[in-house]
Amino acid sequence: MRTSRIRLLAATGATLAALALTACEDGTGTEDEGAGSTSRPTATATTDKPSDAGKDDSAAGDPTAAGGSQDAGSGGKDTGSGSGGKGGNTDDDKAEDGADDGPETRVACNGSNTTVTARPVSRPLNHMLITVKNTGSGPCDLTYYPVLRFDEMQWVPQPIEETKPQAVVGIDPGESAYAGVLLSAADGSGDGGTTGHKLAVGFQGRTPNSSGGPSAIPSLPAKGVYYDSTLAVSYWQQSMDDALTY
Repeated sequence: MRTSRIRLLAATGATLAALALTACEDGTGTEDEGAGSTSRPTATATTDKPSDAGKDDSAAGDPTAAGGSQDAGSGGKDTGSGSGGKGGNTDDDKAEDGADDGPETRVACNGSNTTVTARPVSRPLNHMLITVKNTGSGPCDLTYYPVLRFDEMQWVPQPIEETKPQAVVGIDPGESAYAGVLLSAADGSGDGGTTGHKLAVGFQGRTPNSSGGPSAIPSLPAKGVYYDSTLAVSYWQQSMDDALTY
């Protein structure tokens, strides 16, 4: 009886030893099933890789990711740029932004596109009014002051500087502009007085003393116009009153 118990204990010990050896070889130690279940997160960590693969797939679908999607986005940009370039070259676009429309051409008023009259006035005393009417089809400009010449006069009457306007005087078709002429001193202080029977009105160009085109020859009263050394002329004015102020 005692011998049987000894054999049973020996067999049990051998079995335990074999189980221990097997556990060591498997790397699981002597842990029971509860401990073994704690090793499963290692397998779970391995199963996380498909999640990473999912991230890669979403990145591939992202237009900003590298690959075909990014190229497609670039292609979209190039297409927009190309269409914009074509739009900038169309006639319609040019018409809209006025690229082909230059500034309005302004011509000088002169004897070819105006009618000019010259008449003495009662007030102010010893003055004459020159009127220029635009007979052309477009606006014209009067620059500086008229260059006057009575008969064969060898000198040029000087302008009255106080009458210089702030801007060039422009005349629309059918409209008029003016200049006033001081013929002689009211107090008789002038000298070399004489009577003129013919008057030429010259026009200046964009620069002082340059030619603005053909002169005009307005009619004078039959008796002529008296003037002396104080003869002076105003700058071109938009209104008659301004022209006769001095």
